[in-house]
Amino acid sequence: MYFEEIDIPKEVSAEVIGSLVKVKGPKGELSRNFELKTVKGSVKIEKIENKIRVSSESENRKVKALVGTLIAHIRNMFIGVTKGFTYKLRGVYSHFPFNIKVENDKVLIQNFLGERTPRIAERVEGVEIKVDGLEITLTGMDKEKVGLMASRLEQATRITGRDRRTFQDGIYLISASEGE
Repeated sequence: MYFEEIDIPKEVSAEVIGSLVKVKGPKGELSRNFELKTVKGSVKIEKIENKIRVSSESENRKVKALVGTLIAHIRNMFIGVTKGFTYKLRGVYSHFPFNIKVENDKVLIQNFLGERTPRIAERVEGVEIKVDGLEITLTGMDKEKVGLMASRLEQATRITGRDRRTFQDGIYLISASEGE
């Protein structure tokens, strides 16, 4: 039998119902349903006293990797409800100055490479966006959602059909950290 455990922080309460893990902390609440069917055996998540244990009957290499991955996801949930996650991005241009605006459920990038139609990045629910000129700060509890919003902004300003060595304009991630 193979297992890994993670301690539940003092300010966090956790609940495990089958494959659903609910975590509540000072910043809010996160829940996630983990799909636990694997090729060689099953993985079980359980709460034992002040720890969460992820275990499997199999000691297959792929199952061990899955157990480690689930522990990492649960650790990120603990960090998210206590400190949160902050990603900082910066807009860079050498040809045409562009503007970044947040409107309802979209982020508009106007005048990128002199284009008339704005480039649009769909907003991810649960992520707070602050724009200060060309500096963008993304904050949220769920690391995956904050990272998804950062990648949407980078992809919205992706340049195709031109030489990347010359046209280095775009929005780029400059730092990712825990806490706000």
